[in-house]
Amino acid sequence: MYKPEQLVILTTCPDADIAAHIATALVDAKLAACVQIGQAVESVYHWDNNICRSHEVPMQIKCMASDYHAIEQLVIKMHPYEVPEFITTPIIGGFSPYLQWIKDNSSS
Repeated sequence: MYKPEQLVILTTCPDADIAAHIATALVDAKLAACVQIGQAVESVYHWDNNICRSHEVPMQIKCMASDYHAIEQLVIKMHPYEVPEFITTPIIGGFSPYLQWIKDNSSS
C-alpha cells in the first residue's frame, strides 16, 4: 500500500491575523515547509442546527506525513473554533525538487 511522504493539509481561520499566527508557528517549529494563506472566502455550513454564513481565510499547509499529529495538535491548540476544518490530502506526485524542498524544510 502506498504511504505518502508529503501532505497538504487544508484548514480555515476566522481571519488573516489568526491564520498568520498559526502559519508562523508551524513554519517556525519546522512542522511545515510552507503555509499558504488565501483570500477570504464565504462559507455556508450547518452548526447547532442552523445554516450559518461566515467569512473565513483558507490555509494550505505543505508538510511531511510524519509530522501530521504534531501539526494537528498545534493547530487545534491555537485555533479558536470548537471544531476546525482539518483535511489531509496526500501528495502522490509532483516536481521532485519541490518535494525534496518540503522534506529539507520540515523537521522529519
